[in-house]
This record gives sequence, structure tokens and C-alpha cells, in this order.
Amino acid sequence: MLAPFLGIAHMLAHPFLRYAFLAGTAIALASGLAGYFVVLRAQVFTGDALSHVAFTGALAALVAGTSLLFGLYAACVVVALGMAALGARGRADDTVIGSVFAWILGLGALLLTIYTTSAAGTNATSGVNVLFGTIFGLSASQAATDTLIAAGVAAAVLAIARPLLFASIDEAVAAARGVPAGFLSYAFLGLVGVTAAAASQAVGALLLLGLLAGPAGAAQRLTARPYRALWLSAGIATGSVWAGLSIAYAAPQIPPSFGILAVTTSCYLLAYAVTAAHRWLVPDGASREGASGGNTATSPHHAAITLSAHSPAAEGDTRCP
Repeated sequence: MLAPFLGIAHMLAHPFLRYAFLAGTAIALASGLAGYFVVLRAQVFTGDALSHVAFTGALAALVAGTSLLFGLYAACVVVALGMAALGARGRADDTVIGSVFAWILGLGALLLTIYTTSAAGTNATSGVNVLFGTIFGLSASQAATDTLIAAGVAAAVLAIARPLLFASIDEAVAAARGVPAGFLSYAFLGLVGVTAAAASQAVGALLLLGLLAGPAGAAQRLTARPYRALWLSAGIATGSVWAGLSIAYAAPQIPPSFGILAVTTSCYLLAYAVTAAHRWLVPDGASREGASGGNTATSPHHAAITLSAHSPAAEGDTRCP
């Protein structure tokens, strides 16, 4: 009966695992919360672009001889804000993202060549660690830094969640009601940039899109209620990180990034199966979540219905804190 608890205690006796779980939990929470709005606002391509920005920023820092983490965070935030500035009303559209994506990828190839052919390019594993994550290699100070940054992102997303939800559903109406939609778009993409940089520590630049979009996609399939989906996304992301780290510890040949993304993908497939089965069993949509507690797939239009029914804005109080 005590065997599972003894196993957890033995696992957490290793300092590198404690650091991984500490930083991983905060990063997952930030990724799940920010990822919900990334999916809701149809900006998943932004996360994909930022994954390449993370790699290029880290390489730029290595070439310049500065801190890899500084280059990682600075590049992601600056490029995220730049995409917001180039897009309409602070929203980076696919044309802007695609252009930035291609340019950043080419710049990364150039920096990789410069780094590997220069005298400074003695650490051949740095680029690989950025691409695929190095959460088991975090030091105590790195884990503390990532935890504080990710916790700050999570708190910021929660602070702007209500007005951001309003602006994400109907930006024109939100702006007419006094919501600073443009500022929120810039602030949100800045937070996504920080989240992408932090997530690169956990799952790597190439795989961070899965941690941003996977839990959020699963949550939006399971419930049409925005705030319930927001917290469900954070819960799925956190559970995926915990499970992935445990799998990597139990089977050392499995990288933690693969374990985390495998669990995330499984959660999304399970959510897809649940909603598909629900549509098959109730094809006419007679059973709604609010009336029967069933799970239905969601969209921004479903969220709009929920928000208008439950938000004070629908009752005349249109000011958002």
C-alpha cells in the first residue's frame, strides 16, 4: 500500500529530479494557461514560429559569448512583440508569422555555422539541449529562475484573463466597451514569448508547440466553458509534465521531452475520442453541457455564448478589471 509513496520519495531524493519537477510544474502551468488563449485566438502558428526563435536566440547568445538564457528569453519576447507590431491590431497574422518564421530560420542556420566554425564553438551540446530540452540538467539556480519567471507569466495571464477573453471573442465589441484590445494583444504575445523561452528548458524548442497547443486543444474539446477550459488546460499540461518526468526516470532510455509530449498527445487523442463518441451517441446535439453535464467540442462561438450568459458584461457592467 505504501509502495507508490515510497517510490515517489525515492525519486524525489535525487536533487536533479526535484529541480525538474519544481521548474516543470511552473512551466507547465504557464504553458497551459497561455496555450488556452493561443488556441482560442487561432495563433498556434505563433508558437511554432517562436520555437525557431528560441533556437536562434540561444545561438546568438552563444556566438556573442553571453548567457544562453538571456538570448533565449530576449529573442522570444522581442520577436513576439515584433510580430504583434507587424500584424493588424496587435495580432500577428499568418503572412507576418510566415515571413518572420523563414527569416529567423535562415538566421539560425547562419548563426549555427558561425558558432560551430568559431573558436567559441567548443560546447557542441548547447544547440542540441536548446532543441530538445535539458530539464534534467537544470541547476538549483536555473530551476529557481525558471520557476519564478513561469509563475510570473501564469499570474499575469490570470490577471488579464477576463478582458483578454472578451477581446479574443469579439475584438470590435470589446474595444467599443472600453477594453484595451490592442494593449492586451501586445501583452499577451509578450507573455507567449516568455512562455516559449521557458518551455524550451522543459521540452526543447522543437517540441514546445506541443506543450502550448496540446493541453489547450484537449481542454477546448472537453468543455465549452472558457474558465473551466482554461484551468483544465493548465491541469493537463501539469499532469503531462509530471507523468513525462516519471516515465523518463523509470525508463532512462526515454528522454523527458518525449515522455512529456507523449502524454500530452495521448490526452488530446483521448479528448478527441470522447467528443467523437459523444457526437455519435447524441447526433442531434440534444444534450448540452449546461443541461446534462456532457462534454461537447468548443469553439470561440461557444465561448461567446457562455461569456454572454455568465459575464457581468452581459448584464450591463462592461468594464473589465
